[in-house]
Amino acid sequence: MVLGGMRGMTGLLWETSLLDPDEGIRFRGLSIPECQKVLPGAKPGGEPLPEGLLWLLLTGKVPSKEQVDALSEELRSRAVVPDYVYKAIDALPITAHPMTQFTTGVMALQVQSEFQKAYDKGIHKSKYWEPTFEDSLSLIAQLPVVASYVYRRIFKDGKVIPVDDSLDYGANFSHLLGFDNPEMHELMRLYVTIHSDHEGGNVSAHTGHLVASALSDPYLSFAAALNGLAGPLHGLANQEVLLWIKSVVDEVGENVTTEQLKDYVWKTLNSGKVVPGFGHGVLRKTDPRYSCQREFALKHLPEDPLFQLVSKLYEVVPPILLELGKVKNPWPNVDAHSGVLLNHFGLTEARFFTVLFGVSRSIGIGSQLIWDRALGLPLERPKSVTMESLENYCKKAASS
Repeated sequence: MVLGGMRGMTGLLWETSLLDPDEGIRFRGLSIPECQKVLPGAKPGGEPLPEGLLWLLLTGKVPSKEQVDALSEELRSRAVVPDYVYKAIDALPITAHPMTQFTTGVMALQVQSEFQKAYDKGIHKSKYWEPTFEDSLSLIAQLPVVASYVYRRIFKDGKVIPVDDSLDYGANFSHLLGFDNPEMHELMRLYVTIHSDHEGGNVSAHTGHLVASALSDPYLSFAAALNGLAGPLHGLANQEVLLWIKSVVDEVGENVTTEQLKDYVWKTLNSGKVVPGFGHGVLRKTDPRYSCQREFALKHLPEDPLFQLVSKLYEVVPPILLELGKVKNPWPNVDAHSGVLLNHFGLTEARFFTVLFGVSRSIGIGSQLIWDRALGLPLERPKSVTMESLENYCKKAASS
């Protein structure tokens, strides 16, 4: 476990969600299909509203539509970003990766931290959770504004679109980016909900928890989490998937045969690369987050050529990975599908996808940070060992 990245090593309390290797993620005990069924939507039978999931993660209870609407209004009231945040982002070259610009914006937001102000005034530790709650809610509210500014600065004309007070969190995020298709609004509600949390051991969640354990405020902690999310083995994978799928189309064409696809997969693997979007550090079956996105695609864009290619990959890639014999989980994960859906509705810039993931993940990390403070969890400080001590341990174990 020490040499294997602490895989499977239990060492972290995470109240908001739990990941089962076979069932997938459960938010406060509810699976994704159950959340889709019981959490309020913007319309009957629609995708769950992210505010509903935030309520569930914070309280452990399924909210009513009225409660969700009130939370939507509260988040809109907090979605005001100071000018200095935009100036901090503008100080970077426009060629900087969207995640770099996004994290810079989050760091600039830290100036307003209520936790930092309260700590400096000598707040009692039993009250730490209160300014943490204020910071986390404000951060969650402001992130779509910052993220959309980055998107429009890099890929559009730079013109800022104001928040629409008639829209919920997911729909407003889509609107701020410049997409007002009702189906795109539904996709963003689903996207933010299913990407929000994935228990505490993944890099971004664990990083946020670790940094916050030093009593760094939610802005500093979440900025650190975003830097973990930006890695190719974590959140950047959703960018890599769409780029890889488009490379298939560029080389073989949209109407690719199963045999052509098999050849391309083998070509990728034989070049020392992985097929992005397949496999998971914990899951041992198809990611339920993949499955619900597939259901969305079958409902809204069944004829999309890239969706059909993703469906073929589902048939082709797992048997090849099983044939290799090195992969514990050959099944698709959440990243295998999300980019194709976004691409269909016009959000084609793959370099931005991880920023969307970051906005979503704030709901889970922010909720847990509040509980970290409420429970009085201590500074995280695991014990490390040298290679020599491991070798001595093994020699001792072998001789006994």
